[in-house]
Amino acid sequence: MMLFGISLLYGAIGNLSFDWVSSHLQANPLTILAFAFILSGFAFKMSIVPFHLWTADVYEGSPVAVTNYLSVISKGSVIFIFITVIYSVFGGLKDAWLYSIGILSILSMTIGNLFAMRQQNIKRLLAFSSITQVGFVLVGIAGASKMGITSAVYFILIYMLSNVAAFGVVGAISDSADKETLSSYKGLYKTNPFYALILALSLFSLAGIPPTAGFFGKLFLLTAGISSGMYFLLAAAAVNLVFSLYNYLRVVRIMFIEEAVESLPKIEKNFALSLALIICIFGILAIGFISPIYNFIDSISLN
Repeated sequence: MMLFGISLLYGAIGNLSFDWVSSHLQANPLTILAFAFILSGFAFKMSIVPFHLWTADVYEGSPVAVTNYLSVISKGSVIFIFITVIYSVFGGLKDAWLYSIGILSILSMTIGNLFAMRQQNIKRLLAFSSITQVGFVLVGIAGASKMGITSAVYFILIYMLSNVAAFGVVGAISDSADKETLSSYKGLYKTNPFYALILALSLFSLAGIPPTAGFFGKLFLLTAGISSGMYFLLAAAAVNLVFSLYNYLRVVRIMFIEEAVESLPKIEKNFALSLALIICIFGILAIGFISPIYNFIDSISLN
């Protein structure tokens, strides 16, 4: 789809240089059709609804290390490229794509949250969580401003740290006990308090609960979204923040409150994994309060 969109764009413009396309782009049916195909290609890679249908099955069926890579490195890099393309190349079509991005954002946040409520597998739950988080990123992108770019990149940094920590714990439990269902996490705090605390903090960050950096990330995304004037989008984001709380706190309740008939055995700590998890948690707790990080991203963002 993306390649077909690029070919249509070349047929309409005659050149694929970012600067050339940006300066010669006109809002006619052919260029809008080209953009629709290119957007669809990006949406598939970013797991934006309705191009998300592959995500949960692939996350569940892949080894945890592969799932972690897909949810963090692959998705994060595609979002960076998407931001560059939509602002640098298709900025002149803002009136055409602004509401499209808003609708895709609402669909991704809502469908991701609703389907996450039904999941009993931790990897599938995190898959729909990643769909929801991309929906929130689109709120910032829909702001169509420099702050929108900065807040989206800032949030992706926080999302990457949070997801690496979450999947790190899931991987440790899967490798040692071969358990991935939510019910198997009952009483995890009693037998493995270190992993339970790491997973809880990463879920708090994904939910946007202060004082984690995820709170500041979503705050900046919503602030950037205000500049677009699409208040229905902000209302939908506010409602989905509540849904997200339910999904993430459900896992925390299972680990800390619910009693297990057969608890997971104590998992022997791996030094490299433990160090990586501690670094991620330090980033989750510190990034929100280290303002030079946000200022640096803002200084290198596209004007």
